[in-house]
Amino acid sequence: MVTPFHLAVPVDDLDAAREFYGAVMGCSEGRSSDKWIDFNFFGHQFVVHKGTPIADPDYNGVDGDAVPSFHYGVILEWDAWHDLAAKLAKADIEFIIEPCIRFEGEVGEQATMFFRDPAGNALEMKSFKDFSQIFAK
Repeated sequence: MVTPFHLAVPVDDLDAAREFYGAVMGCSEGRSSDKWIDFNFFGHQFVVHKGTPIADPDYNGVDGDAVPSFHYGVILEWDAWHDLAAKLAKADIEFIIEPCIRFEGEVGEQATMFFRDPAGNALEMKSFKDFSQIFAK
């Protein structure tokens, strides 16, 4: 069993975060106040706090793409990843890196996509057809 993680990030607009993580991403809302909101982020406790968003991160080259050095996300089942990619495209979310297959035919082959929330936080959602490849070398 994988234990849930807890992650908190700053956002400058709680209403925009509520719309994005709730309505667009499909995360149910837990407790909240006028300073923060808890979300069920695919089984993990994710909290947005009213604050100053993190400055634009550095980027690293990965498989020919510029990947934000600070990002977060989860690994979804293959079909759920494709469903989310279609949902985000339909919601006109601008991708940093369009949904694609990375390391195709190699160890660690994965589906991945990068995009930002309204506060500018970078998210990566990924999937593996074979979950045993998650930590493969």
